[in-house]
Amino acid sequence: MDSSHMTSLPEDITDDQPPQPASVFASVPQRPPTKSSSEKYAPLDWSDYFDKEDDVAIPESNDVFHVYMAGTEGPVVFCLHGGGYSGLSFSVSTGIIKEKARVVSMDLRGHGKSVTDNDFDLSVETMCNDVFAVMKELYGDSPPAIILVGHSMGGSVAVHVAAKRILSTLAGLIVVDVVEGTAMASLIHMQKILSNRMQHFSSIEKAIEWSVRAGTLRNIDSARVSVPATLKYDDTKKCYVYRTELEKTEQYWKGWYEGLSDKFLSSPVPKLLLLAGTDRLDKSLTIGQMQGKFQMIVVRHTGHAIQEDVPDEFATLVLNFISRNQIGPNGVVIPGLLKPAFSKP
Repeated sequence: MDSSHMTSLPEDITDDQPPQPASVFASVPQRPPTKSSSEKYAPLDWSDYFDKEDDVAIPESNDVFHVYMAGTEGPVVFCLHGGGYSGLSFSVSTGIIKEKARVVSMDLRGHGKSVTDNDFDLSVETMCNDVFAVMKELYGDSPPAIILVGHSMGGSVAVHVAAKRILSTLAGLIVVDVVEGTAMASLIHMQKILSNRMQHFSSIEKAIEWSVRAGTLRNIDSARVSVPATLKYDDTKKCYVYRTELEKTEQYWKGWYEGLSDKFLSSPVPKLLLLAGTDRLDKSLTIGQMQGKFQMIVVRHTGHAIQEDVPDEFATLVLNFISRNQIGPNGVVIPGLLKPAFSKP
């Protein structure tokens, strides 16, 4: 090695030489390296939050529903996502809920990894039957205590399932950011909202980035795990597009929300309504709240997807609901009133 290219070092340094004064910048912490966009928005795996996934085949049909599960004890928090989302919408909050309860999050038909004979039949009646069929396959005639949690469209499905009074072990109902009056009024704008979305993505990372930058989701980690399941690769267009073509299901939208308030109030279980803003309650809900028929909490600093934007707070609200209503793995059993889990409506 050519020593002429090396900086010369002093040869007369001794141990008793006074130390050089430290730089005034020595204590300033180093800034962490900046992540590239592809790293910042890289997908996260479902297994970081759920314990397992499974496909539930429905007998005498070609329908197969994908579910994600977590937890080993306590009641089951059965989650139903909104239109265009997937079961992974509840991923980050599940990481907390599963410490004290079980979680099952289902891909509804036309969403995620579920496959059915008609992915465009998003009528509330069909989706209710799907939920009952999946529960039947998972638990037979002896399901545990179940708390139904539904976001947006899934909230409508949860309310309709509860109102049918078929599942006798239903122990609670949590509806996330859907009110009949507001939802019905927004339907005339839905096609425009859907068409104004970014429609094509060159990569999954770009889709995740868009969902965060556009404000659709406000939590990067949640977007990183939930957005990939809402996409599919289009070989003809050579890009990623939305898995669910919601614009083709308009005929069912009105049915999701019409009469929702009265059905919600008629559900014979403890009820919690979580809102992302001060949505105006209609007359039925206003009277019901004044009569103490349900609990309502307005969650601040969040968008429409409360469970994704503030997953820690959402998980705490769910666990507090379970604790407040003393819901155990088998619910509240009253001697002499036992009946089959699935009864006739």
